[in-house]
Amino acid sequence: MASMSSIHTAGNSIFSSTNFKFSFPSPFSHFPVKVSSSRISPSKLIFCFSAPSYSTRPRPRQNAASIPSQHNKNNYRKSTLDSKGAKPLPENPETIPPPNVDLVSLCQEGKIKEAIECISQGAEASYYVFESLLSSCCSAESAELGKNVHELIMKSPFSRNVELNIRLVEMYVKCGNMKSARKVFDRLRDRKLELWHLMIDGYGKNGEGKNGLLLFENMRKAGILKPNGETFLAVLSACASEGAVKRGFLYLEMMRDECGIMPGMEHYLGVIEVLGQAGHLNEALEYIEDLPMEPTVEVWEAMLRLARIHGDLEHEDHAEEMLMKFDPSKAPAGKLPTPLPKRNYEFNMLDGKDRAIEIRCIDPYKEGGNDKFRGLNGQMRDAGYVPDTRYVLHDIDEEAKEQALMYHSERLAIAYGLISTPARTTLRIIKNLRICGDCHNAIKIMSKVVGRELIVRDNKRFHHFRDGVCSCRDYW
Repeated sequence: MASMSSIHTAGNSIFSSTNFKFSFPSPFSHFPVKVSSSRISPSKLIFCFSAPSYSTRPRPRQNAASIPSQHNKNNYRKSTLDSKGAKPLPENPETIPPPNVDLVSLCQEGKIKEAIECISQGAEASYYVFESLLSSCCSAESAELGKNVHELIMKSPFSRNVELNIRLVEMYVKCGNMKSARKVFDRLRDRKLELWHLMIDGYGKNGEGKNGLLLFENMRKAGILKPNGETFLAVLSACASEGAVKRGFLYLEMMRDECGIMPGMEHYLGVIEVLGQAGHLNEALEYIEDLPMEPTVEVWEAMLRLARIHGDLEHEDHAEEMLMKFDPSKAPAGKLPTPLPKRNYEFNMLDGKDRAIEIRCIDPYKEGGNDKFRGLNGQMRDAGYVPDTRYVLHDIDEEAKEQALMYHSERLAIAYGLISTPARTTLRIIKNLRICGDCHNAIKIMSKVVGRELIVRDNKRFHHFRDGVCSCRDYW
């Protein structure tokens, strides 16, 4: 779009044109002018000047002393800019990206916001740019930035590109936003097998195994695609999340007998997860002993983790012994896989307006956080919370251990989110370490006390806390 205005002088007329379509400077250009509508005789000089839409500073003009009066402006100005879509122009031209900006490099450097701003301001984005952006959002696990990229894709020529939409679903799944992933999935008509895998496995990893199994049954009924080994891996993940032991074995049998796919070690590991997460550790150990191939290190690592979750010391000791036998370098250092509390801890939190906030070294005494924090701890104790000091490895007294647990980073993040976001807003917290058992119990109680959904992403999975219950069913 372009807006044009004329300035009459005694000897010539100057037409100033502002180009709103492109963000970068364009050379001088001539625009066709209707002589009848502009009241200019063909004998007079017509001069056009093209400027980028972000230009807010006055430019040097010929005969600049001859400025039109207000009524002349109204008579000669013609604008085709849609006022509904108009946005305030930036005050500082230095913030505008250069014409030759390398969007792919920005994505690879993790500068997602800068790349999004460049595209929003008119930089041309190719398929590979959008693919890099979605990949960066997956790495950053930022659902809000992913939504921004999604909006840009929908406005681009690639909105119906199947591969790009698959990457879009993958991004939402890895960010724990299964609702948005399902919306993209339902909108697509050409659904490749990879897309079904992502959705089924995503439901399993986000504690919605029932939805994953329903989706697999829909895929079977459609009969368009034939399941493969990866399909059944996703199905076993959904079975483990749902605690569906019988269905897990039925699907393994279906894979072998109906689909003619021989199970690999990864499928046997999936069955062990199904048994272990349902609490059947004895059956899981018997299954390992009867495997048609030698168990791998990953099998015993899974068994060790499952034994610790259920507090089964006998199976834990056996798994440690076997792990030492297969790979001494992976021998666990202690009985509890809980890291020491760290004050310098990084995580991201999305507030009520879906803005990502990166926080380091939270100060609970800042901005009323201390009062909210103490009040929340009091409400938790009234609701039945009892600190589990086993997860503190320091040699200190019980009261000091309780204080140490209270100041774990995810709890501080929740307290900060409660005072900085509207009521009933979902809080999303991302941390790079496994959530400890005491914090897991504490956040379950928090979700019931404050009446909010609290989503915590640790280095294992997403935990969706709602009304005192976690989507992982206390197995992670």
